[in-house]
Amino acid sequence: KMSQKTVLITGCSSGIGLAVAIKLAKDEEQHFKVIATMRNLSKRGKLEDAAGEALNTTLEIKQLDVCDEQSIRQCIDSIPDRHIDILINNAGVGLVGPLECQSIEEMHSVFETNFFGVVRMVKEVFPDMKKRKSGHIVMMSSVMGLQGIMFNDIYTASKFAVEGFCESLVVQALKFNVCISLIEPGSVVTEFEMKVYEEAEKADYSRTDPETAEMFINLYLRNSRTIFSSLGQTPEEVAEHTLQVITSENPPFRHQTNSMYTPMTALKHADPTGALATDVFYKMVFEYDRVMQASLVAVKVLRWKAQKVQQGMKM
Repeated sequence: KMSQKTVLITGCSSGIGLAVAIKLAKDEEQHFKVIATMRNLSKRGKLEDAAGEALNTTLEIKQLDVCDEQSIRQCIDSIPDRHIDILINNAGVGLVGPLECQSIEEMHSVFETNFFGVVRMVKEVFPDMKKRKSGHIVMMSSVMGLQGIMFNDIYTASKFAVEGFCESLVVQALKFNVCISLIEPGSVVTEFEMKVYEEAEKADYSRTDPETAEMFINLYLRNSRTIFSSLGQTPEEVAEHTLQVITSENPPFRHQTNSMYTPMTALKHADPTGALATDVFYKMVFEYDRVMQASLVAVKVLRWKAQKVQQGMKM
């Protein structure tokens, strides 16, 4: 019988973090004691409602700001013996749009949370795991940590940084029997994602040229809405994948949650010069836009039919 493991998760006020916290806390065998953290405890309402009877039994809510070392240390010091079996780094922020329209301060903010937030958490937890010769550190990365996407320059850079950080750390970690896993979702339909794109639609793009502004608004944002509706996963689906990773006998270093993105991320491996991936993405965006839109609509219909068939089988 698997002993109960303490899992600390960052960024649990909504979206993937909330879904993962609930998934683990409501495990029927009670394999997990979940420490669900968030920067602002005034936003704990949704998590408390979703937790139900798990609240204060298998799920405990604590304040933690990944951009504040003192906040991190206080939270972890409050856990008995500072014992964390599994750390899930989920807290993150987004940024989309033309580069000229983004301030350096905004870019710093993305890296402070998405990259340095991860580094701060690992620095605090990793030494204890090394001493115990056990532990699992999970990063909520993205397919954009593997393949850059137009108008996601800074967000993609932050995820590339996380991927490189983990590639460098994983060999050392294995020597201490500590696992590291990167979970790489594609489009996930969350309030976080929707808010980023709603704000993008209303933003001022006067600091870039008209052609780039037109490209972003009428090509990128339009295609993004179609991609989310056609290929997007729910936070609960990502949570199920996360459960599979942390309960695996040999946890994978990388795990993509959406197989629809595998061909996209494989392009650069097929041609190390980068020419193939660049050419494919250029043609998808600028030459075969209508074909791509039609293909995404077809995928959406096929996924809807598949879900109906599955629901029928379950009934």
